[in-house]
Amino acid sequence: MKNAIVGVLVLLVLGVAAYVASVGGAYNGGEHGRVIADIGSKVANSKSSKTDEKDDRAKESDELNALRNKAGNVSKFDVSEDYDRKCSSCHGIDGSGFQNGKKMMGPRLFGQRADELYKKLIDFKSGRKENVVMKGLLIPLSEEDLRVLADEIGDFPARAEAAKNK
Repeated sequence: MKNAIVGVLVLLVLGVAAYVASVGGAYNGGEHGRVIADIGSKVANSKSSKTDEKDDRAKESDELNALRNKAGNVSKFDVSEDYDRKCSSCHGIDGSGFQNGKKMMGPRLFGQRADELYKKLIDFKSGRKENVVMKGLLIPLSEEDLRVLADEIGDFPARAEAAKNK
């Protein structure tokens, strides 16, 4: 009897695995899945492209244009190295949620109060709010580090105003 139950369960698990594989994998990821797919296709295209002199010039030109775009997106006010390393890639260098005129993965932080942000950071770190990226970034930080980060982000509107008045 036990063997029959185990056999049925094994067939059920294999059936579910086959179904998941046929519909495109266990994690389709929504918007983030499309970003990952775009990265994968760009990597595949770059590997298959020819490496003659014209391609090298085009590649250098693309890199130069990317640097020019990035320089144009530098915040009008200074941010800490922690914010720049941990937050800006998803929330934008100024917390606007946009970079190069495109919506980023993370929501807009600019204009949120420090206390509100601190509570959200604590919730992400503890797992009350579910986000694997946020939790991974916040686990090594102490509550004091989270407070400093929240205070900095909460101060963005004042920093932007001060930079505008310079």
